[in-house]
Amino acid sequence: MVVRPFKALRPTKEMVSKIAAKPYDVVTEEQARDVAKNNPYTFYKVSRPEINFEYSADTHDPEVLKTGRQHLDWLIKEGHMFEDGEPYIYIYQQHWRDHVQTGIFATFSVDEYIENKIKKHELTRKDKEDERALHVKVVKAHTGPVFLMYKSRPEVDSLIMKHATGEPEYDFTDESGVRHMVWVLRDRNEINKIVEAFKSVDAFYIADGHHRAAAAVRAAIDFRNENPNYTGEEEFNYFLAALFPHSQLKILDYNRVVKDLNGMSEEEFLKKVGEVFEITKVNGTYKPERKHTVGMYLSGRWYRLEPKTGTYDENDVIASLDVSILQNNLLAPILGIENPRTDKRIDFVGGILGIEELVRLVDSGNFKVAFAMYPTSIDDLLKVSDEGKIMPPKSTWFEPKLKSGIVVHLI
Repeated sequence: MVVRPFKALRPTKEMVSKIAAKPYDVVTEEQARDVAKNNPYTFYKVSRPEINFEYSADTHDPEVLKTGRQHLDWLIKEGHMFEDGEPYIYIYQQHWRDHVQTGIFATFSVDEYIENKIKKHELTRKDKEDERALHVKVVKAHTGPVFLMYKSRPEVDSLIMKHATGEPEYDFTDESGVRHMVWVLRDRNEINKIVEAFKSVDAFYIADGHHRAAAAVRAAIDFRNENPNYTGEEEFNYFLAALFPHSQLKILDYNRVVKDLNGMSEEEFLKKVGEVFEITKVNGTYKPERKHTVGMYLSGRWYRLEPKTGTYDENDVIASLDVSILQNNLLAPILGIENPRTDKRIDFVGGILGIEELVRLVDSGNFKVAFAMYPTSIDDLLKVSDEGKIMPPKSTWFEPKLKSGIVVHLI
C-alpha cells in the first residue's frame, strides 16, 4: 500500500488550537457559526464556507466555496499558516479519557481507492459527494483528513510509535477534552522506513470519512480529465488521511430512540417483543455488557433484550450484527421502521453522550422508547469490509474524532 509524504499547509504552534476544528460533517451550520462568532480564525470558515455569509448560502455554489479558499489565503497571508518546504510524514497522537491512539498524517492513492485496496463499509450519497468534490476543486485542497486504519502489525506499529516521543510540534486539548499531539517526522531515512513497511500491507480500511474519500477521488478524476497528460505524481492523485492501527481504535455504541410504539399499547408492544427476544427487567440503569444484548428503556424502566434462537444467522456477518438483529426483528416488523435512513420516527444517539441521554429523551416525552446498543467491534467492521459488504446505517461511532486544519493538503 502507498503511504506518501507531503508538504503540509499547517498552523503555527501559537494558532493551532484556534484554527483546528471538528470535521465539517459532525457539526451543524448553526454550531459552526457560533464558533466563528468568537473565533475569526476557525477552520470552519474553510470547511463550512456557508458561514462566511449572513444568510444560509448554497454549498453547491462555487462563489460560496471560493470564500473558503479566501479564508485559507488570509490565514497564510497573516502568517497564521505556512507550508512545509519538504514532504514529511506527521505523527498524530490523540488522548481521550483513558484511551490513546497513535497514527500518521500522510497522503494516499486515489488509484488504490478505485481498485478497492482502500476498503469501504458505507454507502455514500451522490449529493454529498458532489458538494465535497466541488469543495476540493474550488478550494484546491483536501481540508479534512479521511480516517483510515490498517490491520495492526507490531513491526509496522513500532516504526510509528518510536517517533511519538520528545517535544511535539503541537500539543493542545480541544473543547471535547481530546488532547492532540503532532510530531513532524523530517528524517528522510525514517520516513522511507515507514513508506517501505506499508508496501507489504495488503489493504487500508476507511473507519470514518467515506464521503471525504469519495469526493477526493471524484475531484481527482475531474482533474485528470482536465489534464490528459497527467503523470500520476500530481498532488490531486493523492488524498489526505490519518492512518491508525486497528488495535488502537475505539468504537462507541450507536443507540436508537423511537417516537412511538406504532399504534400499540405498551402491553401489546412488550408481548410482541417477547416473541423474538428474552426480556429481563433490570433494576436501575442498564448498559449492554456484551454482544447480542440490547438495553431497552420504556416508561422509566430498563429491560435487557437477548435474541431468541433462530432470530439471526450467526454465520452471516451482517445479519449477526446487533444493529441488524434489532432492525430485522423489532424496528421493522414490530415498530414499522423499514428504512432507518429516511424514517422520521427514529433518531440516533452517539455513545459519546452516554446512556443518560437516552433516558432524557424518553423522559422528555419526545420519544417513547430507546435502545442501548453494545458497540460494533473493529473485527466485525474489518470482516464486513473484507467481504465487500455494507454496514447497516448508524452502526459505528468512532471516538475521538479527527481534527481538520491541523494539516492541509494543497493540490
